[in-house]
Amino acid sequence: MSEAASAAAPAGVRSLIAALDGNVRKVVLGKPDAVRLVLTGLLAGGHVLLEDVPGVGKTVLAKAIARSIACDFRRVQFTPDLLPSDILGVSVYDPAARQFEFKPGPVFTNVLLADEINRATPRTQSALLEAMNDRTVSVDRTTHALPSPFLVVATQNPYEFEGTYPLPESQLDRFMLKVRIGYPSPEDEKAVLLAQRDHHPLDDLKAVVTGDDVLRVQAAVRDVRVEPSVLEYLLAVVRATRSSRHLSVGASPRGALFLSRSAQALALLAGRDFVLPDDVKTLAVPVLAHRVIGVGYTGEGGSDDREKVVADLLDTVDVPI
Repeated sequence: MSEAASAAAPAGVRSLIAALDGNVRKVVLGKPDAVRLVLTGLLAGGHVLLEDVPGVGKTVLAKAIARSIACDFRRVQFTPDLLPSDILGVSVYDPAARQFEFKPGPVFTNVLLADEINRATPRTQSALLEAMNDRTVSVDRTTHALPSPFLVVATQNPYEFEGTYPLPESQLDRFMLKVRIGYPSPEDEKAVLLAQRDHHPLDDLKAVVTGDDVLRVQAAVRDVRVEPSVLEYLLAVVRATRSSRHLSVGASPRGALFLSRSAQALALLAGRDFVLPDDVKTLAVPVLAHRVIGVGYTGEGGSDDREKVVADLLDTVDVPI
């Protein structure tokens, strides 16, 4: 490409992204696609839901992202007895001052790991809605701003596992991407065993970027070009979910916005300052599948079917040349 110089992301931004990506991959072995998708959510300013069976590295991936950034990190283990105030905070009466003082909860952080989020009750799950959507928390008629950057990385076990509560659709819709980790290959599993023979590699992981660096890259994402033809393709994919006979509810305008923003971030991760149709195709399932509802969907399981429907819909939409 003769315009390669002008079509590349700024060198400073590329170096920050490369440092972050390389650092995470020191710990998360053999899962470059999962790492790329979670970083896409971070750089796009969205939240990420990791769903898979226990023990495949969901929490390790979330911790690796958090430890790679020199900013505040909190982890909350979600359980059935967890209360909304355990996450958001609570007002406590101060006898000396004769007034209530707000004690911030763990949500007041830069990176929040909501571990096994679907083991908490729907009431507690919903406590995160305002925080994820507006970056604020309202307690006792007072609204408190959350720090920036703010990222929620939640993990959940499949719904067919005992002791889980399906996340309400309104909660799922706040996650920009839903990512599966999957089992490692035999070679990668062997590498994991060898890497953790003496101690866990997470213990040696150091921060390579700052919170301000993340904000700088997030700002650069907004400058990534989406050509009219690519935008029309993206919207055609979203509209296809609304007309599919296999889906009773298609993707919302928020889904279209998240698909566009994440495609910009994915392009920047690839070192480009423009979005390709392939970026849209790569992200269609992780961005759209969890926000559509299949015909006859009961709220338990069925995510694989919805992912297949969205993947199949891509073959029905013409790709711009």
